[in-house]
Amino acid sequence: MGTKIELVAFDMDGTLVDVDSSWGEVHRFFGDSNAPALKLFIEDQIDDWEFIRRDVRLWQTHEPKIDIARITEILSHVPVVPGARELFDDLRTRGVRTAIVSGGIDILAERLAEEFQIDYVFANGLATTSDGQLTGEGVVRVPIKRKGEAVKALRERLGIPLAAVAAVGNSDIDVSMFRQSRIGIAFRPADDLVRAGATQVVADPSLAALRPLLADGA
Repeated sequence: MGTKIELVAFDMDGTLVDVDSSWGEVHRFFGDSNAPALKLFIEDQIDDWEFIRRDVRLWQTHEPKIDIARITEILSHVPVVPGARELFDDLRTRGVRTAIVSGGIDILAERLAEEFQIDYVFANGLATTSDGQLTGEGVVRVPIKRKGEAVKALRERLGIPLAAVAAVGNSDIDVSMFRQSRIGIAFRPADDLVRAGATQVVADPSLAALRPLLADGA
């Protein structure tokens, strides 16, 4: 029997919500793509801050005065993965603390946290003027390629040992979270790297399938 899980960190995009990227969802709304910037980011030619700047500039070509209310409206239609309520209700009943650790947009993460009573949210955001208009700058709280740093900082702040931590994600950028956890679950995995980095692989379309893997003594 393993140590009781006390904290579960969840990726958001592709894991808790049924879209691969919250940033990409805004691009899709405008019928556009950030593929060129994504390529540069993957190749380490631009950093997280510049990646967000390029995203916002792209949106502004379609809507020059785009504001945070518009982004909130677009993301309000993003569907949640089935089984989320069942899973979070179960974890909360057992006293397990939960967190979203995402390079995605904080507006969506906060919506999920409110809906499912998730304890902690670490996600990236958009800088705005006093009237809510996007400035073009981002707020980077979770470096996309170093998500594990946020998990490590949270578990240390809460005094929770690595052996009592689990992490759930769907892509290679979530492997750093797995390294800060005893249980790393590749949920609906999108690539071979996340499969290889996980202790468990779950292809079931429902988050409820994670319940036995996060049960006491798992």
